[in-house]
Amino acid sequence: MSNKNSISYRNVGDYLIPNIVLPPEETSVRLGKWGMLHKDYLLKNKKVLFTTLLTQGKLYQHCAEIENQAQQMFGTLVEQMKETEGVSEQLKEENQMEWVFRMKNIEARAREITYNELIFN
Repeated sequence: MSNKNSISYRNVGDYLIPNIVLPPEETSVRLGKWGMLHKDYLLKNKKVLFTTLLTQGKLYQHCAEIENQAQQMFGTLVEQMKETEGVSEQLKEENQMEWVFRMKNIEARAREITYNELIFN
């Protein structure tokens, strides 16, 4: 069945359901941790944006961009914090447990900043 707007429909019981086909999207893009977290956040909290990106065929492209930005931000933050707090290779050689403790702390803070600035925003 069809109407004057050239949208085709199919009968499902007593209802007419439009035959909607999404545009092809580049799904060969592999999303990492950051991209998947952002996609999940959009799905649960920003449903209109998620649906808009999905129907325009731009969801994976958007999430891949966030993935790249998040990787760069996280790496930059870790390096800046290491330098500011004096966490060096020398510390790693002298006191490995202290180095591990401080690196885990730096990574946790950098991860939290990245989450708040890019992933859950």
